[in-house]
Amino acid sequence: MKTPSNAQQRGQARTNRPERTQVEMQFFSLDQLVASDHRIRLVWQYCESLDLSSLYTRIQSRQGKAGRNSIDPRILFALWFYATLEGISSARRVAELTTRDFHYMWICGKVSVNYHTLSDFRSENSELLEKLLADSIAALLNQKLITLETIGQDGMRVRASSGSGSFRSAPTLQRLQAAAEDYLNELSERTEEEAAKISKAKQAAQQRAAKERIERIKAAQENLEELERRRKEKRSRKSKSTPRASMTDPEAVRMKMADGGFRPAYNVQFASDGETRIVVGVSVDNQGSDQGQMLPMYQSVCSTFGVMPGKYLVDGGFTKATDIDSMDASGTAVYGVLKGVQKQIEEGKDPHLPKPGDSAAMKRFRERMGTAEAQKIYKQRPSVAEFPNAECRNRGLHQYRVRGSEKALSQTLWHVLVNNYNRFKCLGFLPNLIGDPCVVAAKS
Repeated sequence: MKTPSNAQQRGQARTNRPERTQVEMQFFSLDQLVASDHRIRLVWQYCESLDLSSLYTRIQSRQGKAGRNSIDPRILFALWFYATLEGISSARRVAELTTRDFHYMWICGKVSVNYHTLSDFRSENSELLEKLLADSIAALLNQKLITLETIGQDGMRVRASSGSGSFRSAPTLQRLQAAAEDYLNELSERTEEEAAKISKAKQAAQQRAAKERIERIKAAQENLEELERRRKEKRSRKSKSTPRASMTDPEAVRMKMADGGFRPAYNVQFASDGETRIVVGVSVDNQGSDQGQMLPMYQSVCSTFGVMPGKYLVDGGFTKATDIDSMDASGTAVYGVLKGVQKQIEEGKDPHLPKPGDSAAMKRFRERMGTAEAQKIYKQRPSVAEFPNAECRNRGLHQYRVRGSEKALSQTLWHVLVNNYNRFKCLGFLPNLIGDPCVVAAKS
């Protein structure tokens, strides 16, 4: 008699198969689809606590007047805040998630949102985002949760939304401008027969595209003039390369990146509180160097919050003599790296001794950086100044999806607000900012 195998004895495998045709009634709300302790609830509470009144004053739809309702600005704000928290920077991606992801659907609450509205909202509210940043820091200062006694500043290069092939020299820009203006004139001088063959919408689109191209070329020419002015100021650094400007993003400049290559980018600067690593200042420009970036950021922090930091930590790229003089006169001690230290040591010289022509502030800076106490303080710089850079990189701030320094600042500010939100949560500051209802959620 033949003995059955083990597989035959066990029989056919039993599995749960998907059922997609069953018709049934299910009763649930969006709120039931989101766990009670999910972080989206705390994000919404935080967004509800923010002063977004300026967004509501712009809404044209009013009671008693015709027109469709506008999307609640707080929905758009919360969508971008949560998307940035999750490392999503594409407006199309966020719009897609609002139709299939329960957490984004929960934020919308059945309000339809398209990608164009999301894209405009992200880049058009830099003033509001700066105000929200300043208000949150001011609230913590008033409650004595932070002091801003120590500030660390560092910069990073963020890739611009333009290609290296979009850069043109001055003669090329002039030729392109002439060609674009001729094309615009041709569109305006079409005969009735030629115009009848094309729809009015297409004609308007062609004229609009031609005008926008001329505007971009003119903006590139203006930026080219600025680059020429900077080159003349740096007489000691004569470059043989021809200055060029991008037609895609006229404000973008080719900069040396962390990997040693040169690509179109913006220079992003962060100033952080030394004790809490909360970002208190941010700027975006097209300066290819950190030289000269320290004093403007310092003055911005002082004027915004009315405080004078006692210590200011920067790396060697920021230590400009005139900046150190101005900050020393205000009572702030700069802690940074002296230039050419290794070379002077090899030559048997003490780099911390005053040099001929040094101002009194510069002499104090050299002497201070030669002490063990100053070196101990300066060791805090990487953990303070470079922390926001890493946080923003981890959440996708590698390349901008917008063009122009103003819009680039807006995208950066979203990352800064999210970074600070995480710091508030980690340090237990959220209850002080949004009230008691979030205490339990903040601890989760």
